[in-house]
Amino acid sequence: MSLSNVSLSLLPDAPVARKQSHSLIAHEKKRVDEYYWMRDDERETPEILEHLNAENEYCDKQLAPIKPFQTQLFDELKGRIVKDDNSFPVKDGQFWYHAEVRGDDEYARHYRSSDISSNDKQLLLDVNELADGYEFYDLGEVAISPNEQLLAYSEDTEGRRIYTVKFKVISDDCLLDDVLENTEGQVVWANDNQTVFYVKKDLKTLLGFQVYRHVLGTSQDDDVLVYEEHDRSYFMGLGKSRDESLIIIDLASTETNDTWVLDANQPSGEFSQLMPREEGHEFDVDKLGDTFYIVTNWQAKNFRLMTATQATVADKSQWQEHTPHREDVLLEGVETFDKFLVLTERELGQTRFVVVNQQQQRMTLEFDDPCYYAAVAMNPESNSKTARIYYSSLTTPGSLYEVNLATGAKTLLKQQQVLGDFKAENYASERLMVTARDGEKIPVSLVYRTDLFTQDGTNPLFQYGYGAYGITIDPSFSSTSLSLLDRGFVYAIAHVRGSEMLGRNWYEQGKKQHKQNSFSDFIDVTNALVEQGYGAKDKIFASGGSAGGLLMGAVVNQAPELYLGIGCHVPFLDVLTTMLDESIPLTTNEYDEWGNPNDPEYYDLIAAYSPYDNITAQAYPNLLVTTGLHDSQVQYWEPMKWVAKVREHKTDDNILVFKTDMDAGHGGASGRFKSLEEKALEMAFFVSLINK
Repeated sequence: MSLSNVSLSLLPDAPVARKQSHSLIAHEKKRVDEYYWMRDDERETPEILEHLNAENEYCDKQLAPIKPFQTQLFDELKGRIVKDDNSFPVKDGQFWYHAEVRGDDEYARHYRSSDISSNDKQLLLDVNELADGYEFYDLGEVAISPNEQLLAYSEDTEGRRIYTVKFKVISDDCLLDDVLENTEGQVVWANDNQTVFYVKKDLKTLLGFQVYRHVLGTSQDDDVLVYEEHDRSYFMGLGKSRDESLIIIDLASTETNDTWVLDANQPSGEFSQLMPREEGHEFDVDKLGDTFYIVTNWQAKNFRLMTATQATVADKSQWQEHTPHREDVLLEGVETFDKFLVLTERELGQTRFVVVNQQQQRMTLEFDDPCYYAAVAMNPESNSKTARIYYSSLTTPGSLYEVNLATGAKTLLKQQQVLGDFKAENYASERLMVTARDGEKIPVSLVYRTDLFTQDGTNPLFQYGYGAYGITIDPSFSSTSLSLLDRGFVYAIAHVRGSEMLGRNWYEQGKKQHKQNSFSDFIDVTNALVEQGYGAKDKIFASGGSAGGLLMGAVVNQAPELYLGIGCHVPFLDVLTTMLDESIPLTTNEYDEWGNPNDPEYYDLIAAYSPYDNITAQAYPNLLVTTGLHDSQVQYWEPMKWVAKVREHKTDDNILVFKTDMDAGHGGASGRFKSLEEKALEMAFFVSLINK
């Protein structure tokens, strides 16, 4: 495919936001924010809604010339997706569970059957029916009762990640009267099949902070508060141990974990702390039989695996070491089976699995691609002698394997089908190590179409990054990226500091006082890829969302000349103001990531890079900014303010458009096809700029 011949030129009638001086003072330092008025927690102020609608209208008008091309791309993206598809059945208890999508349905139907053939499949949930009438719909968690007769499911119809829980009797497809409002979305059944536990949210901060016990047939007003977390720097989650003997409350701040447990057979009892809370101790714990398995950073920066019993789990000094700490290997997790353990490890940025049997013999499962993504898939039954592994690379569609844990033999159960003329052999991927300005080696994952790639500095380059919270963006297959690769683009993922691609230290070197490394790494990768001929210096594009949107905001302030176009999605841009305001959802959870600017040291550090505070009179790249009005993670007013301020200061005639989904939240549009419209929009925007 050739590049589209459509192009864009700047329209003069961009919305101009009014300015109203608002002083922000901290540590005797004053900032004036002339767009502070754009914040409305209730999202009801007419002037704000009118301005967002005006931005949407301008965006549509500005991008009207490329609308046919966007539609063409959308049709391409949709045309690669198998309309009638199903997940491979997974056995849990007496039944096999799977999901199906059909035709143009946006959502799946969930079924179960008595055997793997699914000949007698029984419909559990039709998400299309549940979503009917809503502009946004997200099915949260589906939880089957231990006796397999009841089903609980949670749903969010606003995009704020506030879930309502409902219950149904599976045999007669009848909803119970029980409804649980304002929850985190998780539902955990006690073993009596009558009691469930759930996390309730603070509707102002949107933090889950209370665990309630609900007995079926009673009002939510009568539910019993069984645990409350007063330290609002913690996220709260619920689960059940591998052997289903314990209900688990998992508490996690950025740098500290805590776990409380309750006997699942005694739901009216009290939760007890598994071990003392210790600042800086990060761990994940599970239980199978008489053994607790603890992945811990105790005296182990890259984590190690320890075991304990009920009698010793509260005392770290009595734990037994199963897998020691290694300086060059990150232990990411463990899946427990009755006769095997499957360790997930990462070395030099690459994931691998190590199977350990009862004789402590170790077998490594490896894959061939130069860079890839792999993860332990759903394995509900601990007595299994096989494990399911999900695998994908930049050139290999998502694949589900069943692995014999005794021999390591892999059997392909299902691979994502890509319609059209896709052939994996037409594409190639690479893993590069780029030298940063301070000498560190930054991993970069690349993919391109071999017959269109020349490495002579003429290919357009699309670079993606995130770089926060220790989240690693592994290189996996995306059928949507083919529309760029088939037009000669090189696609690159810059694994900048702030992820855990190269271990725990790689994360720590991209947070708090070292956050600038994330931005510098991204810029250095761009320069290196241009120097090495992977991209044309005048055809470089970049994109990121959420904390990756912060990355984009900082990069365009610091090196705007490198990029022709930037996609900035649900972006965290007003870091200093947000981190000083504990009333904003999730702020208190973020102190260990960015630093607390109530401390003068961190105030100055954040002020030095916060994208909103560092906008200057300079030329900026062409910018496509998107958000959701109901975003619960990054509030809509951050990109709204940033766009207004960039428009005011930028000295170029490049395009700046801002699109707000008035129905969606942080995850964007819901549904398997509707979300493709956003991807098609960005691609059309980028391609059109080459001809501008």
